[in-house]
This record gives sequence, structure tokens and C-alpha cells, in this order.
Amino acid sequence: MGPGLAIAATGVGAGDLLAAMLAGAGFGTALMWVVIVGAALKLGLNEGVARWQLATGTTLLEGWCRYLGWPMRGYFLVYLVVWSFIVAAGLMSACGVAAHALLPAVGIRSWAILQSLAALTLVALGRYGLFENMMKVLIGLMTATLLLSVVMVGIDPGSLLRGLIPSFPKGSAAAALSLMGGVGGSVTLLAYGYWIREKGWRGSGAISMVRIDLTVGYFLTGLFGVAMLLLSAAVLGGGGGLPPGSEALVACGDAVREATSARYGANVGGAVATVFRVGIWGAVFTSTLGVWNGVPYLFADFLNALRGRYDADVDTRGFAYRGYLVFLAVPPMVLLFLDRPIWIIKLYTLTGGLFMPVLAATLLWLNSRRSKVGDLRNGAVAIATLVLALALFVGIAARQLVDLF
Repeated sequence: MGPGLAIAATGVGAGDLLAAMLAGAGFGTALMWVVIVGAALKLGLNEGVARWQLATGTTLLEGWCRYLGWPMRGYFLVYLVVWSFIVAAGLMSACGVAAHALLPAVGIRSWAILQSLAALTLVALGRYGLFENMMKVLIGLMTATLLLSVVMVGIDPGSLLRGLIPSFPKGSAAAALSLMGGVGGSVTLLAYGYWIREKGWRGSGAISMVRIDLTVGYFLTGLFGVAMLLLSAAVLGGGGGLPPGSEALVACGDAVREATSARYGANVGGAVATVFRVGIWGAVFTSTLGVWNGVPYLFADFLNALRGRYDADVDTRGFAYRGYLVFLAVPPMVLLFLDRPIWIIKLYTLTGGLFMPVLAATLLWLNSRRSKVGDLRNGAVAIATLVLALALFVGIAARQLVDLF
């Protein structure tokens, strides 16, 4: 397996976890099918990103700069900088909340800063191979711990099956849109193109390998989201809710402890709650590590494209990559002093959601041009997927704007 696991781990961030928890707490398993559809749509979008690159030899970002001109260049640069600042702060905050739940002797802000610097060090000192191996270990950890928690809590098979049948309980539309938009990442989908370059997967002959890789990755993304929703539904009863404030991401841990303590005793309940919190920490830290590694590629590649170097590989030892890595890991720390970690997490989910309609629309146009992608152009399934994604993500972005303001 290749970078599909890395894209899966990066895509499971704090916003995704929060959306799954809220959906499970509020509507039980009724929205489980939404997680599956969301993961499938992100798979289709990421396959389109990779297909463009394999067909043309250039990244999608390079294609935007070459064929969509200065309006797209200006939009992307402004968006990337704003997105990076907000998302970096959101990820730091989520890491702080998750680590504080495990070791409360250290404050949320201190944990956030320490983990940002740790991710910075790991990316700066390591090569791609080290990064991919770390992501594989961490996604294995977070998946195993969450699935163990689900097994220990116990899931009603009937509710599991009902969750596969599309339905919208009263008042669930906003939760469904948020859940679908949160699954599987946003701007970080573009990082996959750079990671397959690092892996040496080039040319149209690699498309089958890429599709298998992405399918495995997004299967794990969907599995994690489904498990999170099932667990929240089981311990909060579907119709309950999560406490507000900085404990929202880890409040499920208390409910997990209570549910498992009732079945197996207090010692086992405490142990399972700890296992669950380790899984939550693993999820948000892998997302942080993936963003710290993947997003600097975008900035460095953007500068290459401005210079007309449309097929140049990114130098991860160069000033552009490393400078942007520092920009991600350090300046956004100022937002941590707002002492509103959950608000920051919601804001970072919004900024990601605003990107998805642009990605879907440009893939629909660029990948349909035989003169550019040849035999790898959009087929009927790809066109249907991209049209559906475009419509849904426009609705999601609009809803998130309403919810924020």
C-alpha cells in the first residue's frame, strides 16, 4: 500500500470526529450511510486529482495555474494562506484537547504547542518514506483502538443495518451535510499527487495501482467515521448531546467509560475509555502530521508554476517548502490564546468546505478534455460523481456559512 493510507489518516481530522460524534449523539445510527457516501465522493475527487496528474505529468495545481490563469492563481494563493492559518490552529487545538484528556496535568495550550513542534521536527528531519511509515503505524493504532472501543461498548446489529438505509430524521439535514463534507479531507486531497510522485508512481499505466491504493485508504476513512458514529450513538443514546466547550471532542470518553463499566466493571471501563482517547489522539495527530507534510508541497509547487516550471518536482529541502512548514507550525499558535478551541475547530471545518466546490468544478472541466488527459478523461461514472459532489458541496458550504454567522 502507498500514500492512500496517508491521505486517509490526514483526512480524519478534528472536524470529522466532531461531526460524527454530533450525528451519532443526535440521531443514532440513522446517518451512518452519509459517512459512506461522503467517503465515496472524496474517493472520486481524489481519483480525479491523480488521474489528471498521471495523464499530463503535471499536478492539478500546475494545471490550474497554466489553464485557468491569474484569477485562479490569486484565489488559490489567498485561500491557501488563510486556510493554512486557520486549519493549523484548529489542528493544534484538537491535538491539545485530545492529549489533555489523556494527561490532564499539562494544559490544552501547552499540549497544542508541543505537538505542533513535534510534527514540525518529524517532517523537517524525515524523508517521505519515514513519513509514510509513521502514518501507517498511527492509522493502524487509531483504527484498532476505536474498533476495540466499539466492540467493548456493544452495538445493536439492528441499528447497524438500519443505518445503511438512506433516511433523514427530522432536523438532521444540517448534521448530514456537515458529516458528508467532513469525511476524508479537503485541500489535503491535492497532497496525494505529490505523495505518489515521491512513491515513483508516474504515467497513465499507474492508474490501476492508484485506484486500488485510494480505495483501501478511503475504506479505512469510512470505517473510522462509521465506528465513531456508532460509538457515539451507543453511549449517548441517539437523542442526547455532547457538552459544549473544549471537552466536546473527548466527552465521549466519559460516556464510553460509563457504558463499559456497567457491563464489565469500573477497571475495564476506565481502561476502555483510555483506549478510546488514545484513538482520538491518534486521529488528530496523524491529520496534523499529514497537513504539515503535504500542504508545503502546494505552496512550493505554486511558486514553481509561477516561474513556468510546470513539471518540476518539489524540493522538500528547499526554502519554499521548509518556510511554509514553519508558517504552518508556528504563527497560528496565536489563535490558541483565544481560549476557544472548539470554535477554532468549527472554523477550520468551514474553510475546508469552501474549497470542495472549486475542486469538483475544475475536475469536471479539465478532466473532460481529451486534448489534455486523453484516454483518462472523465467517463459517465466520473461525471456523475463530480456533478453530485459539486451540488452537495455547494450546499454544504452555504450551510456552514449560515451556521458560523
